Amino acid sequence: MTDETTSAATDSGMSAHGVPYGEVRETHSGLVVLVGETAYKVKKPVELAFLDFRERDDRRRVCRRELELNRRLAPDVYVGMTELPQADGSTEPAIVMRRMPDEHRLATLVGRGRPVTDEVRRIARVMAAFHAGAEHGPVIAAEGGVRALRERWRHNLEEVARFRGTLLDDAIVGDVERLSDRYTAGREDLFDERIDDGRIVDGHGDLLADDIFCLADGPRILDCLEFDDRLRRIDALDDMACLAMDLERLGASAAAAELMTAYREFSADTFPTSLAHHYIAYRAFMRAKVAALRAEQPRVGHGPSEPAAEAVRLAGLARDHLRRGEVRLVVVGGAPGTGKSTLAGALADRLELTMISSDRLRKELAGIDPRQHAGAGWQEGIYSAAWTNRTYDEMLRRATALLGRGESVVLDASWTEPAHRVLVERAAQATYSTLTVLRCAVGAEVAAARILARDDISDADETVAATMSRAERPWPGAVTIDTSGDEKESVEAALAVVLGPDRS
Repeated sequence: MTDETTSAATDSGMSAHGVPYGEVRETHSGLVVLVGETAYKVKKPVELAFLDFRERDDRRRVCRRELELNRRLAPDVYVGMTELPQADGSTEPAIVMRRMPDEHRLATLVGRGRPVTDEVRRIARVMAAFHAGAEHGPVIAAEGGVRALRERWRHNLEEVARFRGTLLDDAIVGDVERLSDRYTAGREDLFDERIDDGRIVDGHGDLLADDIFCLADGPRILDCLEFDDRLRRIDALDDMACLAMDLERLGASAAAAELMTAYREFSADTFPTSLAHHYIAYRAFMRAKVAALRAEQPRVGHGPSEPAAEAVRLAGLARDHLRRGEVRLVVVGGAPGTGKSTLAGALADRLELTMISSDRLRKELAGIDPRQHAGAGWQEGIYSAAWTNRTYDEMLRRATALLGRGESVVLDASWTEPAHRVLVERAAQATYSTLTVLRCAVGAEVAAARILARDDISDADETVAATMSRAERPWPGAVTIDTSGDEKESVEAALAVVLGPDRS
């Protein structure tokens, strides 16, 4: 009973829900017969790439498994099993279900433009409780590791290879391949942490808006993935990302965002935003693959271009989320008075970056309150070469740890020494993070005036600032941002560099 169904009314009579009393709905692997308030679901005797239902005993086994699994979330909907008599005297195993009202499908509500904020919050609460009590353990956890995720990405990319340059834009698929690979390559610490925290569970596996019914006493969540246990053993966040992707596909981006926010609240999961984007991208690309494969086959009730258009749109959605989930190391440098701390803070706010400031960290390492003045001459006191090296080493150590856990970082420091810049490049390379280097610049008079007027944690005076400006060496690859004008203009110029002019 998903969006891949075709249906036919079998009687003009209407049930209590205002729908045909009898109806048949068909998917690629099953058949649902609706009779009054009851639904009978059977498996087709088919063999597909991912399942084999040719034998009746296998169909019976899968029906029992589906009944068992779906009773975890909707016990009052999945009534039991029966054997439907066949003309040849045999029987066909069938799942007996309580018929759900179509007008209460989440997909129907979204399609009609109804606000669904309350509904998605209830779903998030139910799923958080479900995941908390779901089966987990070493065998299940192995499916949530980085190796398993990379294998699933590889499998999907191989299956769409023949569509590149024809149905699917080669550049988009190429970006998906590159960005997904970079994320998983540099985030092993994050995935290990997810396993250690017990976030890999035997979940739903195929959470879609078409299979969720929003009733007055709470949602009924149906049709979990039953034919392959491995595909259901996933990060709980991946489970939720499937529904977030589906809501976006249906045009309800705000509801998708609310779902993820509510799930974070109810599950007490501190996942990085980049991981949510990555899982949504994975789900979108997997569905793009299914749509591309469907576009090759004749489909009853669909125009020839509908699956193809969906494949294109979903591949683009996957790329968009991978771009939004890129792990970034943004370096903001420049002499005192150039506005580097102001720009770094603004970028941290706009892009949800963790900001590490050398001024604050230096005093933390020295056991000094950040607001306490600790001024000294050039390369004296806590501003000596040894203290500066220690500060930069610790700054990059913290940044590397954050990047490995999927958190993007902005580093606020002067960066006058080439040796410190090498540390930045190594951190970005080690964590497969996107590095952007910004150098703030203003005229000497403007910088001096700012130093005299400011009230912050920096200790540099005009003399130190002038000395640092003279000592600064060129940094190939750094982009200069003129910060002498309006702050908003400087921030927009920096965003254009970090994200690219088409995404800022």
